[in-house]
Amino acid sequence: MSLLRLDNIGKIYVSEKNVTVGIRGVDLSFNRGEFVCVTGKSGSGKSTLLNVISGMDSYEEGELYIDGHPTSHYLQPDWEEYREKYISFIFQDYNIIDSFTVLENVELALMHIEDSKERRRRALELIDRVGLSSHLKHRGSKLSGGQKQRTVIARALAKDSPIILADEPTGNLDSETSKEIIDLLHRVSEDKLVIVVTHNFDDFAHCATRHIRIHDGSVEFDHEIKQAGKVCHPTEEKKKKDSLRTVKNGLYLGLSIFRSKPRLTSFLCLLMMIGTLGIFALTGWLGNSLDAFKPNYMFNHIDGRLVVTTQSGEVLENAKISEIATKYGAESYLRYDSLLDLGYGATVVVPSEASPYGSKTFTPTVVFGREYGDDIIGRYPENKNECFLYLPISLSPEFGKDELKLDQINLFNLPLTVTGVKYYYDNNLDPQCLMTEDGFTLATAAYYLWGSNTTISVSVSDEYGGKLSEQIGLYEMLCSFDLPDDKVYVKSARYDSIMASGIKVDTNIHLVATYYRYDNYSYENSQQLIFTKAFDSGAVTTDEPTYAQSMYGGDALVVSDEILLDIATQVLSQSYRQFSLFFENDKEAHSVAELLNKEGFVAVPSDTTYIDTAEDALFGVVEGITGCLVWLLGIVFLAFFINLCSFRAIEAFKPDMAIMRSMGISVRVIRIGVYVRMALCLIPGFLLLALLATLIYTSPEANGLFNYLYFYQYALIALGMVILTLRITRKQIARLFSESVKKSLKGGDDK
Repeated sequence: MSLLRLDNIGKIYVSEKNVTVGIRGVDLSFNRGEFVCVTGKSGSGKSTLLNVISGMDSYEEGELYIDGHPTSHYLQPDWEEYREKYISFIFQDYNIIDSFTVLENVELALMHIEDSKERRRRALELIDRVGLSSHLKHRGSKLSGGQKQRTVIARALAKDSPIILADEPTGNLDSETSKEIIDLLHRVSEDKLVIVVTHNFDDFAHCATRHIRIHDGSVEFDHEIKQAGKVCHPTEEKKKKDSLRTVKNGLYLGLSIFRSKPRLTSFLCLLMMIGTLGIFALTGWLGNSLDAFKPNYMFNHIDGRLVVTTQSGEVLENAKISEIATKYGAESYLRYDSLLDLGYGATVVVPSEASPYGSKTFTPTVVFGREYGDDIIGRYPENKNECFLYLPISLSPEFGKDELKLDQINLFNLPLTVTGVKYYYDNNLDPQCLMTEDGFTLATAAYYLWGSNTTISVSVSDEYGGKLSEQIGLYEMLCSFDLPDDKVYVKSARYDSIMASGIKVDTNIHLVATYYRYDNYSYENSQQLIFTKAFDSGAVTTDEPTYAQSMYGGDALVVSDEILLDIATQVLSQSYRQFSLFFENDKEAHSVAELLNKEGFVAVPSDTTYIDTAEDALFGVVEGITGCLVWLLGIVFLAFFINLCSFRAIEAFKPDMAIMRSMGISVRVIRIGVYVRMALCLIPGFLLLALLATLIYTSPEANGLFNYLYFYQYALIALGMVILTLRITRKQIARLFSESVKKSLKGGDDK
């Protein structure tokens, strides 16, 4: 049985304008041990015959048998397996992979050997056999024509295929090198079928066992020169390829491609870094969109917190709240708890002289009864005029990294002494201002009297009643811990002018606080409450407190903290209906809530969620979905941009890919190799991402510039880069495999 048999084979080329016959009616059979020379004029069909035999070109007529098996039903994967098992091709134009070294070119054909050490040993042996041991590390582009052809022969021998096809193997070589190449082919033909296409039969006459001449696509004559050596052993069936070996070969090929083209690799790495930065920026920008899917709590969720009010709208006294807390086993309670649910505090301005980067502002939430661990700068507050700040690391240059630099802030017009600070890196969190319980109560009072609901009027008149009568407008009320409990200070240039005139005057100051009591926790059933506090001349001091001296802004009434608390208590005790109970955990809070609701209270655990309206719910969902879509569209755009930038670079890889396919390396292995190469190009992008994450986590300057991203967001970035890479690689592979092997190869005569 013949190793290879062509039965009435015909190949037709169809173009837009005409139909051309490549070969027709070819009947030939070949066996091992033959050295066959195929000659003919240019365009006669010699190369077409080799392309059909190699499976790089299809045939339209007849049947091609290999080891007695027909091939007319073969699909592309079958031809790839056929080339892998049977064919080694030596081209006139070498078709060496220029970016690979001699060693890598030869090892490429040895991927069927799983043991890397054995693969290396076999490659070195074959390279030595063709006389290129001194050029192991030379890239193909640096070799002479003869050295390239020797490398290709070593690569062909490495496959150990039963059929070696050579298309004008000496066409570009000098006479001396041609003799050496012919002798090499002759030596390997003892147990293989060697078919050589040549224009000059005389060069091969001494070693040829058979001479076939092609004319106009047909066999003109087939002459046996000498009998080939008898080779009785049949073609050994290679083991069926398994998936694991395919993956291993793909990994090896991908690593080789990655190393072989440093410029292209660097360019692709740069593009992937740009893609990483783009997705990083996109994720940071759209990160808040995912908050639309987070629970919308009615109150600031504190584990074990239960918010309580009465169904009747009654304002409970402190003693009654204490009784309720004791009855239901609360660990503690808070009478005025509004600051817990503000979600923000007063804006704190860091003056420019205290900041190396100019003035900064931050808005802390006021809390009490918390600890932040031992790794703090300074100490926790002990007095009501002290506070501890929990701040983003970006504020460390202002407040100090090792010791406190800025120890005074203004919060709700309260002059607070900063006793300590701790920094955090998650700049999505709100800053916090920790106070003592008394300080928290005072801050609540300041907050309620700080806004537009409190008005201040100051009038002065002389003792005769009428010679001097003037109203002085004051913008706001300040609190000073320096003032005696029963004293106030008027900070006004006009008032100071009147007092300095020597005229004896009376001063009358009125603070009017306007609030509402809700009888049925409804804005429609509200009652306006007006509270008035009056001060006469005896309460006004002329000693300017320190805080008033340092305070910027317009005129103000400065009061002691005791006066501030007294006014607020009068207001809140008649208008504030809500209070909070604190239990060990949310489960206990829910249990007590059920009991209180049966007793005529409205009790809501702080982990209770709500939706204002269906419209708001829909808006939140749409916002979240829109953010996700914009994120995905951003990835698609980046993929399009990177794919466009890499178009020409990928075109340069087409010939290398075609050479690999001509060697019988399966499309699947090449695909895996391309994916692996692109995955390796991702590494610099991921390193850049890690660097950014480290900077944001450790550098105050970077922490102030970039959004802090959570692990799931970095996972999203990584996922985005994987999606981007897959999309780009799919486009690259589609482009690489858009042409047949024959068309993608350098040179090559279609006929």
